[in-house]
Amino acid sequence: MVERMDVRRSHHTKYYKIMNYLFYLAHPAHFHLFKNTMRILKEHGHSVLVTSKTKDVLTKLLQESNIEFINIAEEERKDSRLGILTSFIKRTCAHWKIVRQFKPHLFISTSAEFAPFAKLMGVKSIGVFEDDLEIFPVYSKVFVPFLAHQLCPESCSAAQWNNHPKTIKYKGNHELAYLHPNYFTPNPEKVASVFDKNKLNFFLRFAKLTAWHDENKKGISDQLALSVIERLKPYGKIHISSERELSPALEPYRVQVKASDILDVLYYADLYLGDSQTMTAEAAVLGTPSIRFNDFVGKLGYLEELESPYELTYGISTTQPEKLLQKINEIVETPDLKSKWQKKRALLLKETIDPTKFFVWFFENYPSSAIELNKNPSFQERFKDNVS
Repeated sequence: MVERMDVRRSHHTKYYKIMNYLFYLAHPAHFHLFKNTMRILKEHGHSVLVTSKTKDVLTKLLQESNIEFINIAEEERKDSRLGILTSFIKRTCAHWKIVRQFKPHLFISTSAEFAPFAKLMGVKSIGVFEDDLEIFPVYSKVFVPFLAHQLCPESCSAAQWNNHPKTIKYKGNHELAYLHPNYFTPNPEKVASVFDKNKLNFFLRFAKLTAWHDENKKGISDQLALSVIERLKPYGKIHISSERELSPALEPYRVQVKASDILDVLYYADLYLGDSQTMTAEAAVLGTPSIRFNDFVGKLGYLEELESPYELTYGISTTQPEKLLQKINEIVETPDLKSKWQKKRALLLKETIDPTKFFVWFFENYPSSAIELNKNPSFQERFKDNVS
């Protein structure tokens, strides 16, 4: 594909050049993060190509979105270290061919693996991350040096890359990029067949915790899940979604939810409880009380910010199962539960930017956008919306 020199007008700056953007998505959360950005870039006349790997419902989400994509790893990798390495090599080889043909101006992803490869191919790469880099030292030490720039929330630590010119921080988080009211409108019809409208509805999600950064990390065991269910039963109906196999005692609570409907489920739930970071944050941003129980508690800035000062979610360590049960009681016995959380959500929206508008402006005007933000970080204030 030849480079096009067409130039068009932008909302936040005078002109931008028509560009080729390559997005690599390795997780369903990455799809949600970028889906509105990619759509708007295409509407502005840019070429957008997505590469992805088979991970949970990612392929299904892409198929339902009508976004052009190439699955570069159709078989899910094995959870062993050898399996991770073999899959990485295969994905790199696939990307090599795609980059030579598509000729991207920018390579964008939340996954670290693409950075050295992009540097080798002479393509500018931008990393978009949300987890504190102290938790991911390999990313920080091995991959970040190859990035042109990286974007992360103000609440996150970039480790040794804090206050570095290649690190651009913004007031918000990944979940706001797709759950901001500018993009997400809940639809009660999508939960009508799942939830009982005459009862409180509790949504529980159990993750696999098998990613390389999850090694030796624990979440909610089946035994604890049964204790949680006994605690919740008197108050309403329990619904379980799980990546992992469930014991026979838990299977009756499993529900089948379409991948495209899961956000509506989170919005209308009266309580979310799980060991997934992303889904906990999604529930919080939607104004649904959420509790996270895993070994990452206290270590991730964006979730700590949602817990304090906004008090939208609670993180409980796996060493404190009794505290988890106590917090459940405290929440479900709170009068006007949902309305109180919606007020907390309104404050969050008032004080944060619309990340999608910010991303579109940043990518379209790159590298001038990075220079502008390094000189004047408050420039991002223009991406705030006064919403309620």
